[in-house]
Amino acid sequence: MNVHANTVLMNTPFRGIDKLRSVYFIGIGGIGMSAIARFFHAAGVQVSGYDKTPTALSRELEASGIAVHYEENLALAPKEADLVVYTPAVPATHQELVYYRENGYNVVKRSDVLQLITESSFNVCIAGTHGKTTITSMTAHILRDSGLGCNAFLGGIAVNYGTNFWSSEKNICVIEADEYDRSFLKLSPDVAVITAMDADHLDIYGTAAAMEEAFIGFSKAVKPGGILISQFGLKRGKELQADTHLTYSLQNEAADLYAANIRMKNGSYSFDVQLPGLLLENVKLNMGGMHNVENAVAAIGVAASLGIEPDKIRAAVENFRGVKRRFEYIIKNERLVFIDDYAHHPEELRALITGAKTLFPQRKCTVLFQPHLFSRTRDHADGFAAVLSQADEVVLLPVYPARELPVEGVNSEMIRDKMTIAHVAVKEKAALMNWIKESYAPAVNKEFGALLIVAGAGDIDTLVEPVKDLLKEI
Repeated sequence: MNVHANTVLMNTPFRGIDKLRSVYFIGIGGIGMSAIARFFHAAGVQVSGYDKTPTALSRELEASGIAVHYEENLALAPKEADLVVYTPAVPATHQELVYYRENGYNVVKRSDVLQLITESSFNVCIAGTHGKTTITSMTAHILRDSGLGCNAFLGGIAVNYGTNFWSSEKNICVIEADEYDRSFLKLSPDVAVITAMDADHLDIYGTAAAMEEAFIGFSKAVKPGGILISQFGLKRGKELQADTHLTYSLQNEAADLYAANIRMKNGSYSFDVQLPGLLLENVKLNMGGMHNVENAVAAIGVAASLGIEPDKIRAAVENFRGVKRRFEYIIKNERLVFIDDYAHHPEELRALITGAKTLFPQRKCTVLFQPHLFSRTRDHADGFAAVLSQADEVVLLPVYPARELPVEGVNSEMIRDKMTIAHVAVKEKAALMNWIKESYAPAVNKEFGALLIVAGAGDIDTLVEPVKDLLKEI
């Protein structure tokens, strides 16, 4: 199943980057934007940027020598920029964006820059509505840990390295291929993965069918001689196209790649992976959630397609420490398991809650969830309510709007009113913290322990450390 890897391309420097002296980012603090900023910085290009508010990511960029400012101020915007990169989250009326557009600068989206970078590289592109950050991070880690090497553009922070980007002398790129705004259609994969095509971003696509068509288009972009690895059983999986098309699954033996003989112990898994012509035995994954076993199958499939030796794959998976906010254990002891996760779609929540309850079946499961986007809350209210009702207790934060304006009648109460469990409430952050301190912590069952899950893609992650501080004495 090895891809016909262009070894000359893998060892050829990126073309065109050496012509750039200064790149400016509008919205530099985002997870995707900051990865590209780090790429140019590592290549010796002068990098600077703007963001609305300071974040941990933007502070890390500053610490690395990248100048970042936090106000719309033309005096702070560099006039010598050869390239200006912006994120779609920035409004079209942004003063600096307007200035650069009106004065003839080369102004492009983040996706255009990824297209530029990857035009002269060997590309592994991971796409899908769920799981792509974990699979991308795991794949990039295997390539790095095994010694093959890669440039990694991740949609999360790899715990092993504490970053969402790293560079390599090898001209191989492992890229999280984002379906939002159809960005992934600008990439040219040598190896591609499609994890799921569930309805999402309907504010962009309009219909689930239109979104599925975009994934079919992404599959057609796989280069001649390349490999596509897609999840087994996708609704329109037979319409996906590539010279070599393989499927992966958690345990379905009808797939080309799948896990078998899965064993659980202390929140970790051991299993075998059946690949075309190879059985990789006794793989150990120190991440929670059966969905992450399936994610590992996909990443292992990519690594095997690149000819990485089985022993090196096995060792890399075992020492993979996960991704920040992807089934991340914040506290794990006999009395309390506290998990933080980025899940913001009903299917992601289903995998998270099911996986956690399977690992810790006797513990009372409490979920703190912040819906992300009014449009997603409106489109998936029934799904959110059904999945969250699998927990024993749920507290909802108000909807995190991100780039959207409020939608009349759409709020977290909309989810609450559709749920079927008795213990569900909507609370603002301050009230939630007070509830944790005065109600939740004292009620933890000391015999069987408790399971607490924080989930959401907004700013609920800012509560993780404060909640941890309140619960560390349990």
